[in-house]
Amino acid sequence: MEITNVTEYDAIAKQKLPKMVYDYYASGAEDQWTLQENRNAFSRILFRPRILIDVTKIDMSTTILGFKISMPIMIAPTAMQKMAHPEGEYATARAASAANTIMTLSSWATSSVEEVASTGPGIRFFQLYVYKDRNVVAQLVRRAERAGFKAIALTVDTPRLGRREADIKNRFNLPPFLTLKNFEGLDLGKMDKSDDSGLASYVAGQIDRSLSWKDVQWLQTITSLPILVKGVITAEDTRLAIQAGAAGIIVSNHGARQLDYVPATIMALEEVVKAAQGRVPVFLDGGVRRGTDVFKALALGASGIFIGRPVVFSLAAEGEAGVRKVLQMLREEFELTMALSGCRSLKEITRNHIATEWDSPRTGIAPRL
Repeated sequence: MEITNVTEYDAIAKQKLPKMVYDYYASGAEDQWTLQENRNAFSRILFRPRILIDVTKIDMSTTILGFKISMPIMIAPTAMQKMAHPEGEYATARAASAANTIMTLSSWATSSVEEVASTGPGIRFFQLYVYKDRNVVAQLVRRAERAGFKAIALTVDTPRLGRREADIKNRFNLPPFLTLKNFEGLDLGKMDKSDDSGLASYVAGQIDRSLSWKDVQWLQTITSLPILVKGVITAEDTRLAIQAGAAGIIVSNHGARQLDYVPATIMALEEVVKAAQGRVPVFLDGGVRRGTDVFKALALGASGIFIGRPVVFSLAAEGEAGVRKVLQMLREEFELTMALSGCRSLKEITRNHIATEWDSPRTGIAPRL
């Protein structure tokens, strides 16, 4: 059966993967309300397309932190990709590079920063969890820098791991033949068996709950790489992130895996964009499955979006070819959405191209009842 959209990879991955692995990738926190809402919220934003515009040529290219990429669609950090496919992060890195876009490598990857760099050229960011042992953090950041990574995406929404009930039921643990490759030499590459989620226990033992804004400033003293603060969903934290020296903000609720009943990221986006006042770029992850979703995020002020689950599901289904296909389908859908909305470049996508529930009525004329 021919795959015609990104969502179709979910069912194939569910068929192919062991239950523990699929559930780890697919589930959200607690009631999974936010997990559903990350998707549903997009469907409540409608288009206001402009017609009779010459759309012969469409330019989707953009510049992110000074790096030119082919489209505003990038790869979010997702952990332990070799659970999905033997080539794991290697395959994802090659697919991103082929599409001329950015891949973010997870701290908890099953391939190291050096291994991913060895796949060849490409613009890559490194997602960072801050461990209690700051020497571990400093070492990891230096290794990412040396391996040619161009930015640090600092995850700030995980002082503790969210309650993911499927992982508790499945007693989730990293399969024995895999390690968290970046930590292998530091004796932090394995999770202990647990009567809970092995990852939750690992986080409780290793990740620093005392992380605060001063640590964002400390990070800038140990690296010259730009720091993206990942996990901001309010105006207040946007202002604090910029004060702390963030080079950009990723509006993220961690794929709805941390605090349930936070808003969908597409619903939080405009608040963050307004608070940023153009001082730093704002990105979004969470729930993007269609080119129309990408357009909606850009119309609300995002500079680009990141995809997570579609990458691991397509990787499970078809390896590198699957990830390439996901990027290609989203690219083609986004290009079509731009054409049908009358936009020839990203700068032509405006807030007036969409209508949301919270817009004030556009006419000054009161409707007759």
